Amino acid sequence: MSIRSFLKSGHTPTLFAAFLYFDLSFMVWVLLGPLGVAISKSLHLDAAQKGLMVATPLLAGAALRLVNGVLVDHFGPKRTGVLSQLIVLAGLGFAWFVGVHNFSQVLLLGIVLGVAGASFAVALPLASRWYPPKHQGLALGIAGAGNSGTALAALFAPTLAKSYGWNNVIGLAALPLMVVLVVYLLLAKDAPNQPRAKKFVEYLDVLKVPDCWWLMLLYGVTFGGFSGLASSLTIYFNGEYKLDPVIAGFFTAGCVFAGSLARPIGGAVADRFGGVRALTVIYAIAAMALAAASVHVASAWSALTVIVIGMMALGAGNGAVFQLAPQRFPKEIGVVTGFVGAMGGVGGFYLASTLGLAKQLTGSFQFGFLGFAALAVFALFALLGLKSQWRAVWPTLHGANAAPVRV
Repeated sequence: MSIRSFLKSGHTPTLFAAFLYFDLSFMVWVLLGPLGVAISKSLHLDAAQKGLMVATPLLAGAALRLVNGVLVDHFGPKRTGVLSQLIVLAGLGFAWFVGVHNFSQVLLLGIVLGVAGASFAVALPLASRWYPPKHQGLALGIAGAGNSGTALAALFAPTLAKSYGWNNVIGLAALPLMVVLVVYLLLAKDAPNQPRAKKFVEYLDVLKVPDCWWLMLLYGVTFGGFSGLASSLTIYFNGEYKLDPVIAGFFTAGCVFAGSLARPIGGAVADRFGGVRALTVIYAIAAMALAAASVHVASAWSALTVIVIGMMALGAGNGAVFQLAPQRFPKEIGVVTGFVGAMGGVGGFYLASTLGLAKQLTGSFQFGFLGFAALAVFALFALLGLKSQWRAVWPTLHGANAAPVRV
């Protein structure tokens, strides 16, 4: 694949704007995770409550991605993104000014942060519609690498909380979002080939197609694993290895950076060899890494190594799944992104909440990790069963003049 061909085929300013918007939105989306140790100490939360606290933005983001998927197809990605950013800025400002004083208010803040998580259903169609099928994996991998914003939260939030208090970090998070909103307004541009707006019931038609559900499952494992770990690892390293919250945040940031950098690589590999081949290897590695993480290894550094490997596999898987989605649903990519992305949020909610519940009930995170490793194995066998059908049928779906499909 020629980089020159890729750059000429789309709209680079929009791709950059999509990445930046996604990046800072994800920073805010998982903010409660890096702040979790400070918040739980201040509000006297138990392990299960901590798990639910960091999982709530993930579930809210999942539900709101469906809303954004429809809004994107009706009003365009750019307008939908601006509206979402304004809602998040208002929510952060209100929470900082009034304060967060109990567990219920933390959960309400988590719902507002879910709006930032729904940026997924805006950024990916915004970038995708500018690029031809042969460059979808790399384009969506670059835009989707904005999930590295979760590393920014892990890197800076614990340190800022230690210096200024965790409630003030909520207000500080609004400052870079304002800058990004200005950049987004200046650079982002909707592609000229926007699909026609549909009636609401028409958006549900994709759910009648089994391939949509399979893509939802595949992404529920890859992105669910990535986002669930990104939200939980600061609490995990602090609780399991007694690391200072700031150091635990650094460890988390390293894991998230590794997974985020792997996303465009996974997309590019899928463009070259096919999404099915890439995901077959990815799920096997992810399952082994999650199973290894379930064992309390001797040191935090050993645990870090295992989880970095798992996060890289999951991050690459995120890019590979979205090499497949636009090829199967090129005309419905907005709403399909909403549904598939929503299942990624549900997967993250499941992992984050079960890690907290496992710690509360057994004193260990083991069963939370093992349960998700089992989901990765299931996804692997499902993919092996589907690959022959997809390779035979998908190239025939969009007519003789359609771009070639690489599955």
